[in-house]
Amino acid sequence: MTPRTICLHGPESTGKSTLAARLAAHFGGQVLDEYGRDFAEAKGIDFTMADLLQIAKTHDAWAQMLIGQGADPLILDTDPLMTAVWADMLFGVRDPWFDAWSGTADLYLLFDIDLPWIEDGTRMFGTPALRRKFFDLSKAELERRGVRWVLIGGKSEARFGNAVAAIERARS
Repeated sequence: MTPRTICLHGPESTGKSTLAARLAAHFGGQVLDEYGRDFAEAKGIDFTMADLLQIAKTHDAWAQMLIGQGADPLILDTDPLMTAVWADMLFGVRDPWFDAWSGTADLYLLFDIDLPWIEDGTRMFGTPALRRKFFDLSKAELERRGVRWVLIGGKSEARFGNAVAAIERARS
């Protein structure tokens, strides 16, 4: 199946937002930016579970709207699976809504933690141990859900090239 929805998944500071627009431009699609970043910039990073639910549900509603309008491909800079991992990182538990959510993307690109962590005012998990935990939880979520995914690593242009190649392989 040719992926119509491609979700960029993984911990903070791994290049997802940087590559989302480039991938959409390369493949002639649209990008849905991460609503959680807008939320954090407007309201701060002292999240509650209710905040995470609002973030996930808003992002998902926007994704469904763009799919309904014919976005193909739609590059998602995160989705509720990633917000569920945030809940795991922040609280050690998640609201049952996350596990009941079934609107997964056709393809997930899991971004590796092989780039340096950069503080931007909304990021929280910058130590090597926390980055590893976040990555491991992100990978485990994809495996648990049984979705189609590819690990994306590399620096700069190599990272972009690896993401393009993964999408092209999924399309053939």
